[in-house]
Amino acid sequence: MASLAIVNIGQILTGDLADPTAAGDTILVEDGKIAVIGTGLDTSGVERIIDARGTTAAPGLIDSHVHIVFGDWTPRQNTLGWIESYMHGGITGMMSASEVHLPGRPTDPVGVKALAIAAQRAYQHFRPGGVKVYAGSVIFEPGLTDADFEELADAGVWLGKVGFGAFPKVTEAEPLVRAAQRYGFVVMCHSGGASIPGSSAITADDLLTLRPDISGHTNGGTTALPDADLERLIREGDFCFQIAQAGNIRSAMKVIELTQKYGKLHKVLISSDTPTGTGVMPLGTLKSVVEMATLTGLPAAQSWALATGNNADVLRLNSGRLAPGREADIVIMDAPLGSAWTTALDAMQGGDLPGITCVIIDGEIRAMKSRNTPAAARMASVIKD
Repeated sequence: MASLAIVNIGQILTGDLADPTAAGDTILVEDGKIAVIGTGLDTSGVERIIDARGTTAAPGLIDSHVHIVFGDWTPRQNTLGWIESYMHGGITGMMSASEVHLPGRPTDPVGVKALAIAAQRAYQHFRPGGVKVYAGSVIFEPGLTDADFEELADAGVWLGKVGFGAFPKVTEAEPLVRAAQRYGFVVMCHSGGASIPGSSAITADDLLTLRPDISGHTNGGTTALPDADLERLIREGDFCFQIAQAGNIRSAMKVIELTQKYGKLHKVLISSDTPTGTGVMPLGTLKSVVEMATLTGLPAAQSWALATGNNADVLRLNSGRLAPGREADIVIMDAPLGSAWTTALDAMQGGDLPGITCVIIDGEIRAMKSRNTPAAARMASVIKD
């Protein structure tokens, strides 16, 4: 039985918005899942032990808006190795918001189905840097039918994206959204201004008609909705409101303010919406977590939950939280060297990016010192291997 222990933990973030921290100094992992969290646990029979040196353990970040294509390459920025690089930014899982950037991507029903199935199949067996890529997001196009979504579901595809198809009016896709949801799809819809040639702006009225599971980059991708429309969307919408680093930061702050006002913070997701025109951003999701904490006053432990437990909930994943039975996707981090603050949480609250010193995915150490975050004041180390 493969086993791992993290000892001498100073603080544990749970990824649970309602209960964002937990007591304990030790996490035991068995066969890729968290077995026990507690204090002073017996680690004598554990195969590998990591000493956290008094620092913070947290669930790995889930980026709920990435534009993968195939392999570890992005055509939008012609960059290789970007997914593995995101792992060094604390990303342990990522959700495709459609493979729309594929050069010459098909637009007919057969083609969009084939693209989604191929991507879903490929990333089942390919995990750059160990990152779990939830791929194969079918792009809604005219001509798709209820039978197509049944076929896709049978093939293992469970994600869909509205906003890039050739509908004269995007609301014409509403019957397809309902069909996809009947077959268990998680449907994301573009929000705000047009993002790429051939796409169009999507308004609050459009989103309230379409009723997706996720309002993608609700703070704009990159152009935000007007404030009045944003408030109406959050007041009336019964879906998730995603914040993206590649959006409007002022609007992102409004999303936090309004979801707190209407009791919907549990529906906020944090993502990067990259690689896009804004580039490859390995620290994009981490940066948004920090920005939402320091700019809105949201406690940093809760801000972390918006990028972990909240994302896991809407995607129906067994990750995103540090709790027994959950997949052992864990980040160890500390305040950066030279920071005015002494813990990762305080540093994030103050606006500093934490230094990541270990990334674990499914109980396997994937990186120790991050090559992308600032150096941490205290470094985790392997003391038994």
